Amino acid sequence: MHQPLDMHSSNGGGAVDPVCGMTVDPDDARDRGLHVHHENVDYFFCGKGCKLDFQEDPAKYLAPDHHPHM
Repeated sequence: MHQPLDMHSSNGGGAVDPVCGMTVDPDDARDRGLHVHHENVDYFFCGKGCKLDFQEDPAKYLAPDHHPHM
């Protein structure tokens, strides 16, 4: 299982997909169009489905009681 790091990029490290909790490479995600800038924060996603889910309801995935899971 991937270790959660931070929801956004962290200086050469990974980023955690806020929907499923997977650790992703921010540069790779950005290159693949799996990036969203929301309320001045960059979010990165493992795949199109997670990105679309986030865009549909960001508040759901950013809520303090949300626990990302696959």
